[in-house]
Amino acid sequence: MIEELLKYDSELFLFLNSLGNENWDGFWQIVTAKWSSIPLYVILLYLVYKHYGIKATVIIVVSAALMITATDQLANLFKYGIQRPRPCQVESLQDIMRFAAERCGRYGYFSAHAASSMAAAVFLGLLLKEWYRYLPFLLLLWAIVIAYSRIYLGVHYPLDIITGMFFGGILGWIFFQLQSWARKKLIPPS
Repeated sequence: MIEELLKYDSELFLFLNSLGNENWDGFWQIVTAKWSSIPLYVILLYLVYKHYGIKATVIIVVSAALMITATDQLANLFKYGIQRPRPCQVESLQDIMRFAAERCGRYGYFSAHAASSMAAAVFLGLLLKEWYRYLPFLLLLWAIVIAYSRIYLGVHYPLDIITGMFFGGILGWIFFQLQSWARKKLIPPS
């Protein structure tokens, strides 16, 4: 059963990866670059500060930093525990796939990019939904675009992405709950 699932995963990867063309490679390389989300994070940080104040913002930023660290370390634990090669490392795929990334790591299950972006989307979406009703949906779309970029570039299978988004969503929700608890305990009501 697992072999069949991995076969379908490879077939879906090849289909999704083949949708790209050289004209779009630069765009997707920018989308996947970690620095490209900095402007979005700056805007979201301003919105958090605007609605929560400096004390709560410090707790929220610390929580977000711990959350991103947790998603990254969990992804590494899976990558080196399971050791599933990335598609760009599989010799039988190299001639039939598009590889548009700058480099190709060894293992890919599961995607830290997908996990971190989904965790941030859930965490910040829940944090700001009271004031911005559509923001959670926009952030989820942003996370999906980042996740797809990993398939487009040839460095992750769809199952790597889905699993990363699953764990990222759970961690985003957990850290949202933790920061809410911490704010209630550390900041007295005014």
